[in-house]
Amino acid sequence: MTSTPPPSPAPEALTPAACAQQLKALFPALFAGAVKPLKLRIQVDIQERAPGVFTKQVLSAFFRRHTGSTSYLMAVAKAPHRIDLDGQPAGEVSAEHRQIALDELARRRASVESRRELEEQQRRNRAGLLRDFQITTLTRANFCVLKGVADEELDGLLEIARGEAEERARQQPQPAFDHRGPRRPGPPGGSGQRPPRPR
Repeated sequence: MTSTPPPSPAPEALTPAACAQQLKALFPALFAGAVKPLKLRIQVDIQERAPGVFTKQVLSAFFRRHTGSTSYLMAVAKAPHRIDLDGQPAGEVSAEHRQIALDELARRRASVESRRELEEQQRRNRAGLLRDFQITTLTRANFCVLKGVADEELDGLLEIARGEAEERARQQPQPAFDHRGPRRPGPPGGSGQRPPRPR
């Protein structure tokens, strides 16, 4: 008795990830390997070459995700041509589309930098909170009022700060340990050997 392969999901049931796998299998010249700028109106070509495999809604959902990815924007910003289903050049990437991609990449970089700076500032604030809490003579309630921290949030912030301090300590290079102990200094400019005694 031969086993039959499981049926493919109905087109309307395809997720964007499953759609990507199907496209890669059907059109590897375009969808396998490095991300490439797509020929304009590529959806029409896909529907003609693979009728009934993808619904318009499934393809639209996939392409929204695909063309919005950072790797796709980088491809549009760098590549001279768009690519068709057979991996062949199919029109130049226009200066307008290239600029749109560059602007979006710059916006994302700025957003990442801004988020990184905010996270670093929050780490510094937690480290200061932990340092001050360890030396304060105030009551817990007064310390929270002084620092503008809710009492129920204090323990969580201190725990995070302790974990971050341990992580920083682990990342700092440790001084090399010489198991031979301290060495005797030799004569200036010498080899470190003691001169022979006169006979």
